[in-house]
Amino acid sequence: MYQNNLEFAKKLDAEDPLRAFRGRFYFPQMNGREVIYFTGNSLGLQPKSTQDYVLKELEDWATFGVEGHFHARNPWFSYHEMFAEPASRIVGGKPNEVVVMNQLTSNLHFLMGSFYCPTKKRYKIICEYKAFPSDQYALETQIRHHGFDPADALIEVKPRDGEHVIRIEDILSEIERNKNELALVLIGGVNYFTGQVFEMDKITAAAHKAGAFAGFDLAHAAGNVKLNLHDWKVDFACWCTYKYLNSGPGCVGGVFIHEDHHKSETPRLAGWWGYDKQSRFKMEKGFKPILTAEAWQVSNAPVMAMACHKAALDIFEEAGMEALIKKSSKLTGFLDFIINSINSEVRIPDFRLEIITPRERGCQLSIVAHGMGKSFHEKLTAKGVISDWREPNVIRCAPVPLYNSFEDVYRFGEVMREILQ
Repeated sequence: MYQNNLEFAKKLDAEDPLRAFRGRFYFPQMNGREVIYFTGNSLGLQPKSTQDYVLKELEDWATFGVEGHFHARNPWFSYHEMFAEPASRIVGGKPNEVVVMNQLTSNLHFLMGSFYCPTKKRYKIICEYKAFPSDQYALETQIRHHGFDPADALIEVKPRDGEHVIRIEDILSEIERNKNELALVLIGGVNYFTGQVFEMDKITAAAHKAGAFAGFDLAHAAGNVKLNLHDWKVDFACWCTYKYLNSGPGCVGGVFIHEDHHKSETPRLAGWWGYDKQSRFKMEKGFKPILTAEAWQVSNAPVMAMACHKAALDIFEEAGMEALIKKSSKLTGFLDFIINSINSEVRIPDFRLEIITPRERGCQLSIVAHGMGKSFHEKLTAKGVISDWREPNVIRCAPVPLYNSFEDVYRFGEVMREILQ
């Protein structure tokens, strides 16, 4: 059982096997003190090692020039290859199914080029209501690109009246209802607004039964929740690396393509970095793809951005996803307890904090602040709590297990009480 006091929070921190990782990240400062940083679901903190990783590549560029492609300490020609193993462990794929490249929405468009090939009969896409706006724009424009109307072709599964999250049975029934016209199911693995984790295995199985592909945007899932993309037989997925993966603003993204689709006849938008490595520099016509997820690459590695990503992934390798997920459950459970403690203590007319994130979750809690406007969030920020406000009255808080502490959670509760008093 949790206890709402500082001594208990410090006890949990002292028992935490991951506690030392906190010291390996830079925390923003406010009023001479580290902020309570609960917005790793938007931008993760910078590892202190990142500068050294980037400087290493800058030094090799200065030393070798173009020869750095083959003679840098981490040769740039094959730079992306070092991410296959660690990234595959984060998303539950095989190393040959994962490649780090481009950015999130760019990758989504590239993957839809392979997995959204509509016909007059099969042209519909199912997604979740309140998908992240960039996903919505990608879906709408892909549908129009193929000559269809989003009002007809795009089906959003909504929560039931009076509910905040989407029931899995409603997603599955929508797939069944549209099975004869369905081309693709594309859902966020974790919904950015509510923090709901979707049952990706069941959704994938239902999509395949209906004769459609299944893909996922893992922007809020990668590095946050347990994933088994290969075993779930997910067709494709993409993610960013600047949230839970702490690789820096706008950093390089990643993709998963199940090995069942690596054969050369799978349609794709091609570029020379996806060309067979042994004959790439012959510069010949006719695309000859690498028979792995690497075939979806179009350009050579953005080494400076990837250096930031390597600094972060090396820390993930050291910590291990299993340990991170175990701490995440305990840390978020403590935040849940603190929120409910505040509800039981504070007596303000019409005020209540409602957690709309279901129990099956990652480290994000989305909290409806009933009876409070945006000024409530602004007061939290002024007192050194960095969280995220979403209209009309939702505060998203993400205590990240890699660098947040149980004391952070306790202090958050104390700041909130101070404001409410």
